[in-house]
Amino acid sequence: MPRRILFATAPFLVLAGAFAPSDSIRDLEKAFRTPPDDTRIMMRWWWFGPAVEPVELEREMKLMKEGGIGGFEVQPVYPLVLDDEIPGVRSKKYLSPEFLDALKFTSAKSRELGLRMDLTLGSGWPYGGPNTPITEAAPRLKMQRTAVAAGAREVAAPKEAEGEKFLAAFLLSGAEPASAVELPAPKEGRIALPATREGSQSVLFFMEGRTRQAVKRAGVGGEGWVHDHYNRAALDNHLRNVAEPLLRTLAGTPPYALFCDSLEVFGSDWTGDLLDEFRRRRGYDLKPFLPALAINLGHKTGAIRNDWAMTLSELAEERFLKPLQQWAHQHGTKLRAQTYGTPPVTFSSQAYVDLPEGEEPHWKQFTPTRWASSANHLFGRPVTSSETWTWLHSPSFRATPLDMKVEADRHFLIGVNQLIGHGWPYSPPEAGEPGWRFYASGVFNHHNPWWMVMPEVTSYLQRVSFLMREGKPANDVALYIPTADIRAGFTLGRATIDRGINAQIGATLIPRILESGYQYDLFDDGTSERAARYPILVLPGVERIPLATYRRLESYVRQGGILVATKRAPSLAPGLRNAEAETAAIQEISRKLFEGASPPAHLLKEEAGLRDTLRRLRTPDVEFPQSAANIGFLHRSTPAAEIYFVANTGNQTHVIEPAFRIAGMQPEWWNPFTGEVSGMKIVGKSDRTTTVRMTLAPYESRIIAFTRRSIGVGNTTGPPPPQPVLLNTGWKVTFANGHMTTADVPRSWTEDPATRFYSGTAAYERTAVIPPALARAAKVELQFGEGTPLSGTQPESKPGMKAWIESPVREAATVYVNNKRAGVVWQPPYSVDVTRTIKAGENNIRIIVANTAINLLAKGPQPDYTALKAKYGDRFQPQDMNNLQPVPSGILSAVRIAAAERRE
Repeated sequence: MPRRILFATAPFLVLAGAFAPSDSIRDLEKAFRTPPDDTRIMMRWWWFGPAVEPVELEREMKLMKEGGIGGFEVQPVYPLVLDDEIPGVRSKKYLSPEFLDALKFTSAKSRELGLRMDLTLGSGWPYGGPNTPITEAAPRLKMQRTAVAAGAREVAAPKEAEGEKFLAAFLLSGAEPASAVELPAPKEGRIALPATREGSQSVLFFMEGRTRQAVKRAGVGGEGWVHDHYNRAALDNHLRNVAEPLLRTLAGTPPYALFCDSLEVFGSDWTGDLLDEFRRRRGYDLKPFLPALAINLGHKTGAIRNDWAMTLSELAEERFLKPLQQWAHQHGTKLRAQTYGTPPVTFSSQAYVDLPEGEEPHWKQFTPTRWASSANHLFGRPVTSSETWTWLHSPSFRATPLDMKVEADRHFLIGVNQLIGHGWPYSPPEAGEPGWRFYASGVFNHHNPWWMVMPEVTSYLQRVSFLMREGKPANDVALYIPTADIRAGFTLGRATIDRGINAQIGATLIPRILESGYQYDLFDDGTSERAARYPILVLPGVERIPLATYRRLESYVRQGGILVATKRAPSLAPGLRNAEAETAAIQEISRKLFEGASPPAHLLKEEAGLRDTLRRLRTPDVEFPQSAANIGFLHRSTPAAEIYFVANTGNQTHVIEPAFRIAGMQPEWWNPFTGEVSGMKIVGKSDRTTTVRMTLAPYESRIIAFTRRSIGVGNTTGPPPPQPVLLNTGWKVTFANGHMTTADVPRSWTEDPATRFYSGTAAYERTAVIPPALARAAKVELQFGEGTPLSGTQPESKPGMKAWIESPVREAATVYVNNKRAGVVWQPPYSVDVTRTIKAGENNIRIIVANTAINLLAKGPQPDYTALKAKYGDRFQPQDMNNLQPVPSGILSAVRIAAAERRE
């Protein structure tokens, strides 16, 4: 099919008649109300020590099930106590028979409970451990620079430590890098220098060294070197000594997926046979050019570094990712991996991962989350997972249900539809309250008092996750990853592609695309053919581009695709071989595409014009007012409906009238908290768009589905609402520990010395007399107020995040009216529908409020890990635990029962 026709029929432009009417909307709505279990969130389950026992393992799995959590990833990590420091609590050495028995029990019980189990192939991360010898440990190219004294005739070669090997030495004259001359190999530890020398000189020594990086956060028995991810023998060793025992233990019931955490093999940029492989793959010898990897040798430097980095990428794919995936398949499971970092795997490397996963929620800059979701969109995989809530509202136990939603919504905006919570710390009852916690994360288990609303939180997350898997992604823009430009800037110890993307494309390009009304995916050279189905491709300031990629883009433009380049047109070939001829061809393509009276492609030397250019070339998918920059969307196209997830990522209310690029269809509200579906009013139409009105409270999210059916909107006018009933005084408050008091609201229970450090629940109870007119209202709510926005913000580049609002209920509440559960409150708008439970006359109102465990933690004392670290070394550093203070808790606002105003 010609690509011009493909664009016309693809789901990127949704107009009347794009799909035939279908009754499947009923099936979609039914599944939305009760989504399948595999769309539930999961948790990373930390086994500290690992000191785990079957009784507690079973109890915690059952609690996960009750909380709406669909499964877990087993992650054995560092010990938190010495053996028998807590009576009966002892670490089971990693891979010992006792550990494997616990793993086998967990696998069997998880299947019995209907929970998914994933398994990390190691203790801590990255892969490695006690079976990794120094000769297979992560290598690096080590460079040492030594000044040469005037008149010296020789210089001492560096001593080779265990696992190291001399590669080459170069004499450098003066400040001119291009003068580097290779010296002869050392003899008896000395290297001869040429007799004819003038001026200051130095010698650059290059060694094959070792990073000496140890496995991070390893459990007892899992300690050792991180292995060489460019060396197939090192991987085979790890699979043989670590993975095989794990999978033998689970024979017949393999985990759903094997997990590989982010590739944090810091500083690794070499391997033993790299010179041979480089020569075979790149067609020339790298050894004479080794100085170019450390210093600037002129115009060839970028090309040499690109070729070096490309070789590393290929070796990591061929010797680590690809065989790891094959091994998983041979053992009846899948590979789930965070495929970014070091070694410098490419975006296309995710072809060798069944379940690519990301992390980081910053939706207006590049993140590994967008790296993963884009790959899945291009490769046609329906599920994208993310490591979610890492560093959320530090320290441990400080995060709230609203914090969870705020970050999760940003992951949804990036294309995530499987949340892997970070995380769930295993904690035996003997450890007391608030229990064990990971050094750097939230705690999302039953030790946090607000756990009582976890089923409602997970239900929301599950419904959104379900809908965000339906149909196909409908992103308009594909943004090119300038891989060759990033590689050209590599230097020793800094060889990672994904961490160079933001610096290469700048801070404003992605926000401009999103705020113009488009969603985007990434693509690279290996996926450029797949990217041709997108209506718009963007080249972000690209200088170096492979000729084959550029020819594909030229063909894309000829067949009707929209190509936009910012800042400059491509002008250089990436590598050294055939550079002159390929550079000339690239420059010729740039002239054809971007020069002349009416060029077929679009070059924006000033990026500020991107919004106007894109809107001129294509109608925005959703047009929000420019004042609503904090509002984002994600669009999924299905045969039954066009589905939009819309989220307010800021702490201010917005009343907006967005125009959706939809015609001939009817909008509906799909409530992700209740599963209810209702009609929605249209306030404007054109031949290409439909405009609606919506109010988004701080951090509120909505789902809008455009369908071919008609649902009544309901009466939007009526008599004036009756006066509300205020409930600010006369509350009897009973704490779960037995303490009782009376209180007016607003008031924090931390103001009372008896409950200053209390973490738990408190029941607020009183009667309320409701007038008949209010009881007869169409909808009656118990309202807590709007919350107070905070002035602070979270920089997009900083890890972790929080909700920048002071909630009127800290941190969650369950409302009972006349002994009937009316609902819960934990996010804006802070209200509960009590229409079905309220009556005229006297009513019993009971509100169970829960705070976080931080108040109890603030009471202290904090654990003393001195003896633990003396035995096992410093394997973790608790974050942000200095000067802990109790957090305001309880009902911190006026409370009233009122007739609800209709919200569009």
